[in-house]
Amino acid sequence: MARPAGTPRPSAFMTRPPMKVLFLCVHNSSRSQMAEAFARALAPAGVSVASAGTEPTGVHPRATEVMQEIGLDLSTQRSKHLREVPWAECDTVVTLCGEAAESCPTLAGDVRRVHWPLPDPSAVQGSGQLEAFREVRDEIRWRVASLWPGGGDTVPRGRLHAE
Repeated sequence: MARPAGTPRPSAFMTRPPMKVLFLCVHNSSRSQMAEAFARALAPAGVSVASAGTEPTGVHPRATEVMQEIGLDLSTQRSKHLREVPWAECDTVVTLCGEAAESCPTLAGDVRRVHWPLPDPSAVQGSGQLEAFREVRDEIRWRVASLWPGGGDTVPRGRLHAE
């Protein structure tokens, strides 16, 4: 899988895995929703996982579609505003787009902040949109798995569609 241009991989090394993690993006419609689903599948028992946005708009149908391809269901997830989740209690906040990094609330000094500047796949129009969602999904899977090393084998790695 090719990483979207300009998105370096984060370091897989962390001093401690997150126990309360929030995935934050402006619209909470695609990237943060996919990250939440992967985290729920990969995180060890007892880890609290949430996603939210500063301007939630609803879960994008393409995000639901590409996650269904690998056996993860987003149909029960909904877009949430940041004020709907206990973000101040989180030990880790992961922002998934430039806009979220700029509109992220002030965080306590002991909150780890991780920024994954991934392109918005919904910005791609036409026949390339589905592939853009798949590429971002695959990158998010790798990044979420790096938060809890050893947990990445529980979610299928390959795409389940014909190339």
